[in-house]
Amino acid sequence: PGLIALASVFALGATSCKSKKEMPMPKGEVEIVLPCSEFKSDKKYFRSYSFGESTDANVAKKKALSNAREELAAQISSTMKVVGDNYVKSSEFNNVEEVLERFEQNSRTVINERLSGIKPVCDKLMMVTATQKYKYYVALELSGDDLVDDYYKTLSNDQSLRIDYNYEKFKQTFNEEME
Repeated sequence: PGLIALASVFALGATSCKSKKEMPMPKGEVEIVLPCSEFKSDKKYFRSYSFGESTDANVAKKKALSNAREELAAQISSTMKVVGDNYVKSSEFNNVEEVLERFEQNSRTVINERLSGIKPVCDKLMMVTATQKYKYYVALELSGDDLVDDYYKTLSNDQSLRIDYNYEKFKQTFNEEME
């Protein structure tokens, strides 16, 4: 009875999330909306979504969290690389290659430290009745502003970068990439 109620709530939630512009479904296909999948990155937050499955609820949760963290780290790393490249190339640094390398080193340090500050914005534990396995869905987020602030602190501690570093220009470059 509890699973039936949960399934009906899930079905109602899935049908109420229609897009503004109705797109015809290809013949023979049905859209499946998974729990927590509505959380996407935007201009304020990095977000990732994943799920894990196991006969043990804790293992399912660990799998989902691990996958979501890995995806979030890759997203952040990719964005920060583009931001660093764009910022350094648009600035007047003497040795662009050396500065880019230092930016990337600082970026890896900040990302590794900030990943401890991620927070779940959605999590759901389900039981797959056909397999008797647990399925854990999770969406994680990290504030872009917090990341930029931490990045600034790290860069301002680097003597060789501090002289040339312009926080406002860097934040503008970061915000443009987040758009």
